[in-house]
Amino acid sequence: MNDLIETDILIIGSGIGGGTAALKLAQAGLRVTMITRARDPHNTNTAWAQGGIIYKGHDDKPELLAEDIDRAGAHITNPQAVRILAEEGPRRVKEILIDELKVPFDMHDGEVSLALEGGHGMARIIHAADATGAAIEKSLLEAVRREPNITLLNGYSAIDLITPSHHSTNKRDIYQPQSCVGAYVLDRDSGEVKRLLARHTILATGGLGQIFLYTTNPNGARGDGLAMAYRAGARVVNCEFVQFHPTSFVKQGAPRFLITEAVRGDGGRLCHADGVPFMDKYDAKWKDLAPRDFVARSIYAEMLEHGVPNVYLDLRSYIAKERILAHFPNIYAECKAHGIDMTTDLVPVAPAAHYFCGGVWVDEHGHTTINNLYAVGEVSCTGLHGGNRLASTSLLEGLVWGARAAEEIKNLELKMQNEGVDLAAQAAKFPAWQNAGDESPDPALITQDMSVIQNMMWNYVGLVRNKYRLSRALSELRHLESEIERFYRVSRLTDDLIGLRNAVRCAVIVAQAAWENKQSVGCHYRES
Repeated sequence: MNDLIETDILIIGSGIGGGTAALKLAQAGLRVTMITRARDPHNTNTAWAQGGIIYKGHDDKPELLAEDIDRAGAHITNPQAVRILAEEGPRRVKEILIDELKVPFDMHDGEVSLALEGGHGMARIIHAADATGAAIEKSLLEAVRREPNITLLNGYSAIDLITPSHHSTNKRDIYQPQSCVGAYVLDRDSGEVKRLLARHTILATGGLGQIFLYTTNPNGARGDGLAMAYRAGARVVNCEFVQFHPTSFVKQGAPRFLITEAVRGDGGRLCHADGVPFMDKYDAKWKDLAPRDFVARSIYAEMLEHGVPNVYLDLRSYIAKERILAHFPNIYAECKAHGIDMTTDLVPVAPAAHYFCGGVWVDEHGHTTINNLYAVGEVSCTGLHGGNRLASTSLLEGLVWGARAAEEIKNLELKMQNEGVDLAAQAAKFPAWQNAGDESPDPALITQDMSVIQNMMWNYVGLVRNKYRLSRALSELRHLESEIERFYRVSRLTDDLIGLRNAVRCAVIVAQAAWENKQSVGCHYRES
């Protein structure tokens, strides 16, 4: 068995950040290998994004967008990251998404149609109906598949990053600066573990919503990239800031799914079963379009006060039926499949874990604190979101930093090639993966442990936190992590086992950060 794959660039993940970087690097003549744990590479956080992406409003200016981002981010955003996104974002959207990929955004009178979303001072969001992320992902993957310099491997789960300080057979490499030379990856179909060596590696693994009981994220969003980077020694920051989306669909027997903020941007109102709106009493100015953390906590307060499991979204009273069907066809169909007609019924909703504002620290080019390791998109923390993400900045952040990382790596690759950096010569220093155990992991144990993590994070490290809940969470999660590590060491590798190990590590990271931050700020809210 040949367990070695060599490439110029390894990209772990296939969403907007990883896909953009892959295209730009491949177009520069570099060999790119992109892996995704999903067997369908469309199954990404990007594809699940119903809401839109920031473009530019009429009479818009970078400083106006920057003000909105910083206000939503509780004034603890990274000014440099905010400036980069505000200045470069519209140009990247035009050049990459509109002109190159020809994403089918909604049009009006020959121009892209602009929409308003919560926290924005003007209409500057562009959509592809209520499936913007899916439209972007489809166009992006079509371009990726046409590019001969990109190899796309589906059904490959990253296990751990390969670093000389951890894995080299030359023990003196421990004295060198931290660096990354690729990753060990599991071929889910064959069960084989491969060494995937690369001069540069990009983490584009998405978020970690699946560590919570209720989430709008796909199944693979369990924090794989964050956990791997942490184990490799990368700096992680702002990990207490988990944004809970105010409106996920709630009905017994039905899956939770996102009801995009755009329905409130179009006029939908939050109410109780009697149809009476309630956000006025929490924020007289912004009402239903207040920042997400504020709206989510307001809903939470109403649910506690009235002893109900959910509140409702009223579209029928505020948005014309024709507009609902035209602008939100996918949400309409999903709700209808579960017995709710958005044009005639109130839609039951409640908060759910949605977006991770923290992550692996990166600079203005997506470079982490580990040499040759980059991170783009939700797994990274540029500081753009501060304490809370402004609506529709996530896709744009992935686009901008995916392109910026590619530009940086392209220049470094030329230098490394000129200096004769030879991966093949280094391969012998990084041994083939050694399975510590060969027992088939019990799926009942994996399911139970994952359920414990999700319930604990939802109840103790959720929308509202306090010192007693966080103390309990840390104590129990650390004990559980030691048990899972023991389980991991004696078991044959599977994707579910890898995910469980990463999920508990991410849960500890988030809980520890929440414990250390005693101040309520942004989407991190503490009673005590």
